[in-house]
Amino acid sequence: MKNLKYNIIEIFARVWAIWGLITFVVTFLIFFLPSMLSHFFPEKKGQTLFILVSRVWIRCWLFLIGCSLKVKGKQNFNPNETYIVTLNHNTLLDVPITCPFIPGANKTIGKSSFAKVPIFGFFYKRGGIMVDRNSTKSKAESYTKMKQVLAQKMIMCIFPEGTRNKTNQPLKAFYDGAFKLATETQTPIIPALLFKTNKAQPNNKTMYLLPTKLEMHFLEPIATTDISIKELNNKVFEIMLNYYSKNAVL
Repeated sequence: MKNLKYNIIEIFARVWAIWGLITFVVTFLIFFLPSMLSHFFPEKKGQTLFILVSRVWIRCWLFLIGCSLKVKGKQNFNPNETYIVTLNHNTLLDVPITCPFIPGANKTIGKSSFAKVPIFGFFYKRGGIMVDRNSTKSKAESYTKMKQVLAQKMIMCIFPEGTRNKTNQPLKAFYDGAFKLATETQTPIIPALLFKTNKAQPNNKTMYLLPTKLEMHFLEPIATTDISIKELNNKVFEIMLNYYSKNAVL
């Protein structure tokens, strides 16, 4: 009986993943042109419009795939302050549900390979800063662009694990990039945790999607003055790890 239930879920999840892909593409094409209107506005205003359109799009898509997203801790953002948001990264689902729901204009760091996808690449580049991790030059250029984003009073969203966490640990060790950026620019960090994206879309399964109640929690800002890069890295890691461990079963 248990095997039968498991097989039914497996079949459903793979059929639902096809539905998820179809609805993702169709809804994206509907919202693509409105999102591109953001290019006609100054950088921060344009990015604000882009985020608002993206939020409506992703809300529609999540509804169609039977997923909800509950966001907690938005009160931790001061609209007059600039932040770096650090997030855990488990699945491909993480990226589309993060930036649209961060309060205020923001950009994320993204893989340059995704920018080459026809049509979608234009959207992807508008929402983020592209980097080729195999290129020292590209990494240096992306770092400069992240500084420019912060200078324009926009939020920078970074996954400090670098890539998806495919280990059996809650978090992978963090790279120093986000914390170097934070200390050099004296920008406060807001840690954020995503919950249950790995249940909706497990890393060890391909073409698999389950309707799931997702959550994203923003924690209190962390000051980045009078602290070394490594100390800040360790501090943010411990805060995120402890919070995730206490709240993983929601």
